[in-house]
Amino acid sequence: MRKWILTRILPTPLYRSCFHLVCLVGTISLACNDMSPEQTATSVNCSSPERHTRSYDYMEGGDIRVRRLFCRTQWYLRIDKRGKVKGTQEMRNSYNIMEIRTVAVGIVAIKGVESEYYLAMNKEGKLYAKKECNEDCNFKELILENHYNTYASAKWTHSGGEMFVALNQKGLPVKGKKTKKEQKTAHFLPMAIT
Repeated sequence: MRKWILTRILPTPLYRSCFHLVCLVGTISLACNDMSPEQTATSVNCSSPERHTRSYDYMEGGDIRVRRLFCRTQWYLRIDKRGKVKGTQEMRNSYNIMEIRTVAVGIVAIKGVESEYYLAMNKEGKLYAKKECNEDCNFKELILENHYNTYASAKWTHSGGEMFVALNQKGLPVKGKKTKKEQKTAHFLPMAIT
């Protein structure tokens, strides 16, 4: 360990102000380093007031994934040119290619690329399609331990429970009121387009 030797003695008033300045800089440095990741993400960078330490821009409308949503019941979610929502077993069907856009953290909007309709759910839990995106088109995306995703209406619930996008064994949409997170009808695998 090195010993620091003061070769020149500063005048007392100057020495005191330098000492206070060193203490202030050390305190600011400690305050910045003691923040949790959540605080750091929301706070401004200590060294530069204009720059944020972390940006979530990609989570708010910037993140777009193009996928086929494959249900565990062996159907691909499809929105056709008339806006009809149902399943198809044809993998190469152009109406089953979906654009999944993040609108807020954990919230997505699902749009048929070919049909240009958004997937939506009404108050009764019925799936339908809309040309214009609104609150009915927002879904909470949750990745399950089995690597499937669920999509629950961000706006509507039924008796306090979430209502999920689901396709039954025949490829028909299931009303959200009859769905649960554990049901395989509500489990979708987002498949990359090849």
